[in-house]
Amino acid sequence: MKVYLSADMEGITGLVDAEDVQPPGRDYERGRVMMTEDVNAAIRGAYTAGATAVLVNDAHGPMRNLLPDLLDPRAVLIKGRPKPMGMIEGLSSEYDAALCVGFHARAGILGVLSHSFMGHEIEDIWLDGQVTGEIGLFEATASAYGVPLVLLTGDDTACAEATAWNSSIDTVPVKYAKDRFAAQLVPVLEARTAIESGAAAALASLPTVTARPASRVLTVRWQSASVASHLQAIPGVTRVDDRTVTVTAGMPQLYRLFNLFLRVATAVTSNPPYC
Repeated sequence: MKVYLSADMEGITGLVDAEDVQPPGRDYERGRVMMTEDVNAAIRGAYTAGATAVLVNDAHGPMRNLLPDLLDPRAVLIKGRPKPMGMIEGLSSEYDAALCVGFHARAGILGVLSHSFMGHEIEDIWLDGQVTGEIGLFEATASAYGVPLVLLTGDDTACAEATAWNSSIDTVPVKYAKDRFAAQLVPVLEARTAIESGAAAALASLPTVTARPASRVLTVRWQSASVASHLQAIPGVTRVDDRTVTVTAGMPQLYRLFNLFLRVATAVTSNPPYC
């Protein structure tokens, strides 16, 4: 069994603030250790369930957060950016299951460090008219490869978002949001134990991936009208109004195109940190 693992940082055990997850934050280096250990817990669970290979993609911010010397040596790591597929770089139909560790809720939800990809710059995302964020786009793309997303860890709002999107996803809440930068934390040892056992249980019996439409409609509403204006230069992209664009394509090509959107948006804005 080959397992793919995408690791974000906002939903990691114990982390609640930009100082924890953004360089050069005063607690960022400690946050990197916490992130690596949550990922290690999921890797241990995967191997307990019979994994023969685990590929880990560092999916947060600069995408060079995980510490290779502390990472479980049985796993292979993808580190750095840019990557054509961003948070799902390396995922393909050769994998039997996917895990999301340290994920967060979408923009507009009162979850810990909640946002959608670009902090303040993305106001809303819809896939086929259903509002979504990083979790839904990940699951939709994985499903297009025939790979089920079987486990997600993060705060309680991220877990609720995952199960609302697809009820077959198992979740492990490692903290409970009190506000965007405050949470009631699950004790570290308890959280890591839950991640390990949760991964093992989720991988013990894999769900069947439900067939999805061959063509999907992605709509993104930006804070900046400049971004929407520039994106019109991409073939197939239509501007719905001053700040909203839409495009139709199949997954995972649609996810790759969305990553191009992010690079254009980064180039044409001077967006401050999302918090």
